[in-house]
Amino acid sequence: MGTLRYGLMSCSLDGYVADAEGGFDWSAPDDDVHAFINDRVRDVSTFVVGRHMFATMRVWDAWPGGQGEAADEFAEIWRGIDKIVCSDSLDAVDAPRTTLEPRLTTDRLAEIVASTDGVVEISGPTTAAEALRAGLVDEMTVRVVPHVVGSGLRLLPDGMRADLDRAECRPLGDGSVFLRYTRR
Repeated sequence: MGTLRYGLMSCSLDGYVADAEGGFDWSAPDDDVHAFINDRVRDVSTFVVGRHMFATMRVWDAWPGGQGEAADEFAEIWRGIDKIVCSDSLDAVDAPRTTLEPRLTTDRLAEIVASTDGVVEISGPTTAAEALRAGLVDEMTVRVVPHVVGSGLRLLPDGMRADLDRAECRPLGDGSVFLRYTRR
């Protein structure tokens, strides 16, 4: 039985992963933070992402290398992990180690988690919303960035309730803070 993690999302101090225009450049990690993120995703066996997150992350499938040690390392990590893209608007996905799940239900997500001994990381607030509301998520990781955007795409869905235990709190060199919570 695997572990379901919602992570590693970067969010603004006011709780948004993207601003009202869909931008998130303000959350770009520096090299040291990127190396920290790399260490945090090494235990992931499967990424579960939505269509938008998949499109954003596609750059790592064809990363040219030579762009910095942390970025090059992340591309290698990304390419070595299985991905499941959840989308009812895509007909197919053309990426290595990637499958399409047209409609992700909480039952199907539980099957995915049960079928692995590792960490299944669900990324993207829209894709993770039902799992978060249903209490399926075992662990949440977030990097809070010292930036306020005012509105946009929220980290957590409306209607979610959870009792959590703080497992880790680490300030990072760029002024952001890494937080890890586990389900109580």
